Amino acid sequence: MTGAELRRDAVLVTCAVSAGIHGALAPEHFGEGTAAGVGFVAATAALAAVVVALTLRPASVLALAGAATVLAGLLVAYALAATTGLPLFHPEPESIEALALATKVIEAIGLGAAAVGLLERTRRSRPIPLFLTSMIALFSAMVTLAVTTSHTGHTHGHETHHEHHDE
Repeated sequence: MTGAELRRDAVLVTCAVSAGIHGALAPEHFGEGTAAGVGFVAATAALAAVVVALTLRPASVLALAGAATVLAGLLVAYALAATTGLPLFHPEPESIEALALATKVIEAIGLGAAAVGLLERTRRSRPIPLFLTSMIALFSAMVTLAVTTSHTGHTHGHETHHEHHDE
């Protein structure tokens, strides 16, 4: 396996992991607001499309550029969401959580691999099978749900305080 193939596969894996995480968190974000939920669904769909494109056309510069664009967009969107908020999607700054930071590190690795791949403009190589990247996305979603769901059913690190009144 060449360095170019490893970088392309790194892009595939990082996109699959991020798709799984965004997909798993979409329902909770719908609870915060329709726009936030739609944003997570759109991110999941864009990442999945990139995985399919890179798998079916591994030498495609356009697919690699699409991956770089989606990953960069997710990184910028999170930076804005965490610092100033995103109008319509998440108007107030979002609290910084470990899962979000881990996801952004993964996406940054994918972006770096895509950027190097674009610079090299690889033309011939065989990608990771689509079934495997689909399993990576599914596993990422399951791990995300396991990590973000506490034993009481609350998700995404948010705690709910219950008031108890003595009578």
